[in-house]
Amino acid sequence: MSKKLFIITGDYSADVHASNMVRELKKLIPDIIIEGVGESNLENAGVKLFRNHEKMGKMGLTPKSIIEHFSLGIDIMKYLKEEFRPDLVLLIDYGAFNLQISKELKKANIKTFFFIPPQIWASRKHRLKTIKKNIDKVLTIFPFEKEFYEAEGIDSTYVGHPIVSELPECNNKKEFFERHGFDSNKKLIGIFPGSRVFEIKFLLDIFLGAIKIIEKLKPDVQFAFSHAMSLKDDAFSVPYKKIKGENHQLLAYSDALILASGTVALEAAMYNTPMLIAYKGPLIFYLGYLLVRNIKRACLVNIITKNDYVDEFLMYDATSEKIANGIIEILDNPKKREHILKGCEKTRQLLGQKHCVEEVAHVIKNELIGE
Repeated sequence: MSKKLFIITGDYSADVHASNMVRELKKLIPDIIIEGVGESNLENAGVKLFRNHEKMGKMGLTPKSIIEHFSLGIDIMKYLKEEFRPDLVLLIDYGAFNLQISKELKKANIKTFFFIPPQIWASRKHRLKTIKKNIDKVLTIFPFEKEFYEAEGIDSTYVGHPIVSELPECNNKKEFFERHGFDSNKKLIGIFPGSRVFEIKFLLDIFLGAIKIIEKLKPDVQFAFSHAMSLKDDAFSVPYKKIKGENHQLLAYSDALILASGTVALEAAMYNTPMLIAYKGPLIFYLGYLLVRNIKRACLVNIITKNDYVDEFLMYDATSEKIANGIIEILDNPKKREHILKGCEKTRQLLGQKHCVEEVAHVIKNELIGE
């Protein structure tokens, strides 16, 4: 009888990682039956979708979003228990929802693995109890996570970070500059204001203010904004080039980067591009974060290396003046630039060369049919 796997994702990136993993898994178990919650990437990989992300990935705990997620959880569990009856459920990221549904999966005696688990080493460590009680195996993407979970008696396997093998090579800067009309004699500053509407709201004006300061002091600099794929085309307007669908090229070909804090900093490190990060959001969210955080660093380069290589400007430190001065120092001070690049190199070394989705596929295969 064919083995059955059900996958639950909650956003675009998880859908991409899941689809790549499915392709690898089908090489190992050709007759496996896979269904799940996802989008076109999973569907194109041959997965039958139970639901898409239409009612997921919304910001904030509004009554409507809570009801929609609660209803989705009920529908999933009813289907899994009464119809699909999977041999294994793979939860991918989307911590708040997936941790809640893991409780119901445990009650139903359905084996559950968690790939890209919540970053409880950074905040909300109380979630550890839920993971320990309900998750059979955690597939970690940072090397230090495995030690963290094992210290708590939780079965875990380090599978590597998805971006190590998924990031495309970028080796044609000249063509990129010509296509977008950049001046090859000027330094390029890439600006990533975030992938969520509220991030744009809080950071865009600050970043624009930093640009004005830099322009006055360094006329040999040009700027380009990344427009995240998750945002509508009219999500924001700036008097500079906006580039959508080429985030990796902009990361690779920039001389320095202004980044909203997030995974993008890790991508920048993989491309060996010096950066600084900034972040600002609703005060109530920040105060809540201060209450539950376990570490003081925010940039993944600094977290992974356990050192302060990349400047972090958070909340009230996220000012146009500080960001502008930080970029000018990166451009003008070779020691500053070398210090950041040293952090990028150390980050790459610590992550290693594991092909993440292949590792995940092998873990699932070993669970379902043995080694």
